[in-house]
Amino acid sequence: MLIEPGKLLAQIDSPKDLRAMNKSQLFELCSDLRQFIIDNVSIYGGHFGASLGVVELTVAMHYVFNTPYDRVVWDVGHQAYGHKILTGRKEQFHTNRVYQGLSGFPRRAESEYDAFGVGHSSTSISAALGMAISSKLKNEDRQHIAVIGDGAMTAGLAFEGMNHAGVSDSNLLIVLNDNCMSIDPNVGALKDYLTDITTSHIYNKVKDDVWHLLGKISKIGPTAQQLVSRVEHMMKSALLSHSNLFESLNLRYFGPVDGHDVNHLVDIMEDMKNIPGPKLLHCVTVKGKGFAPAEKDQTKWHAPGKFDKITGEIKKKTFDAPQAPKYQVVFGETLVELAEKNEKIVGITPAMPSGSSMNIMMNKIPERAFDVGIAEQHAVTLSAGMAAEGMIPFCNIYSSFMQRAYDQVIHDVCIQNLPVNFCLDRAGFAGADGATHHGAYDLAYMRCIPNIIIASPMNEAELRNLMFTAQLPRNEGAFCIRYPRGQGIMPDWRTSMEEVGIGKGQKIQDGEEVAILTIGHIGNYAVEACEILAKEGVHPAHYDMRFVKPLDEELLHEVFSKFDKVITVEDGCIMGGFGSAVLEFMADHGYQAKVERLGIPDSVIEQGEQIELQKEAGFDPESIAKAVTQLIGETVV
Repeated sequence: MLIEPGKLLAQIDSPKDLRAMNKSQLFELCSDLRQFIIDNVSIYGGHFGASLGVVELTVAMHYVFNTPYDRVVWDVGHQAYGHKILTGRKEQFHTNRVYQGLSGFPRRAESEYDAFGVGHSSTSISAALGMAISSKLKNEDRQHIAVIGDGAMTAGLAFEGMNHAGVSDSNLLIVLNDNCMSIDPNVGALKDYLTDITTSHIYNKVKDDVWHLLGKISKIGPTAQQLVSRVEHMMKSALLSHSNLFESLNLRYFGPVDGHDVNHLVDIMEDMKNIPGPKLLHCVTVKGKGFAPAEKDQTKWHAPGKFDKITGEIKKKTFDAPQAPKYQVVFGETLVELAEKNEKIVGITPAMPSGSSMNIMMNKIPERAFDVGIAEQHAVTLSAGMAAEGMIPFCNIYSSFMQRAYDQVIHDVCIQNLPVNFCLDRAGFAGADGATHHGAYDLAYMRCIPNIIIASPMNEAELRNLMFTAQLPRNEGAFCIRYPRGQGIMPDWRTSMEEVGIGKGQKIQDGEEVAILTIGHIGNYAVEACEILAKEGVHPAHYDMRFVKPLDEELLHEVFSKFDKVITVEDGCIMGGFGSAVLEFMADHGYQAKVERLGIPDSVIEQGEQIELQKEAGFDPESIAKAVTQLIGETVV
């Protein structure tokens, strides 16, 4: 079902068409664009509130700047739907986040208007600065704009980029989209600081004076530089009584301004094109702007799924029988159970309390649960500091986001042999969020580090048991538990918890000819594959290894002593992962067998439903069954 765009939006196939419009038409165009986003997301799902909040910013930027020659770099990209629609992808927008459709984030291979691929936060300033420096070296007269939210500003990379930009003398404009939100409400001192700026009487008075003067720049020609100097003097005079973080980094600060006044934004951005050097425009916006339910509950409407655009009712699937919970919910509830009995347990998450279900502990035991903002490096080292003082930290980070804190895992946790518990959510294919969010690499990048235990539960009961085991005293250092996005398999999941032997797997079923070795939830696919094969009279053995480090060597000796055909299955990268660990064991102990490894191949897999991507990668139940029958037909040399 294709959504018909409004009258003005229907005329836009590229920003060139937008720039041909009269400025007086922009308000109506913004209305069309906002409604088109609402119409599409209500039917097809996707991220929602962030893009509604930057409709006016998006229109103003493409109206003022000569994109794609001028570079616009979006941060994260949740908010880039309007950008995609205005840059030639309106007709394909219904395929957004769908298998083999448009990516949910800006992607260089998708459009020349996507100057930089994003998905993880806080990269825009560094990337746009790199482009600005390059343009200067090549004597190109380009504009470079980094659009970053106040939530993404909490990451160290954003500050590193600003610190360099302030001494770069590069043509860089940082647009700060300040809505006090990332996915959950923003936290920390920076949030409070920006709130102080937006409510400051000094800043609001100076803001009016500044823009009154800047409005004359385009008309006065050669004296523009003098006027800019006067503006700068006025700002710095005001700053004597109200210090400015951005000015202290040598970024010219302008704002705060209304991020929903499209015509004013156009005027401001036209003026700022003539101001040389690095500068920051502080825009105050409302996440979910123009759709009342999204404005009221911004966390809920970050990515609500399909909904009724008239009533605001989010459509949920109904089931006749009780359903298994999401793994994240099992984590959140179990953590509270453990923390209520063990006062040393603390919870840490970098800006994902609702996504990881850390919000359950934050509501019930708030003094021992911490949201540190988009700052994965800090989350890991904070956890290390707590562990050094005898606390038992459970640091919950999405698998793909943990990549940003890899040095801290090695240096601050594992080298010091500290008992930090890492719970990696969204391991394996993340689904519609695509390549930037797939938890493809954690088994490989964690496995090579000393002083760490790595485990993955096959179901909810195993997750609870692994968490119970992780909070017990130990000498082995860190403990990493990884689990996928989505539901488990146990509607009655509140099982009693018991200790799991470190490095101990289990035999799911005995069999003949072929042994299937699995790690984690994907083992349930092997169970389905065995059921398929049983109908054909084929009965492979199945082992849930549970731990990739340390491996259950006793179980592996049993496997390789009995089977000369083995299949490993993992929802992680094949290179360096679980299957590689099994091959290393086989080589180290002189076994010879035909080993087929199933998992995520050495290529970038884009977005789609998890089962679609698993089928593409060749480890859905049918593919596992097919691999068994093919292996049986081969002769081991």
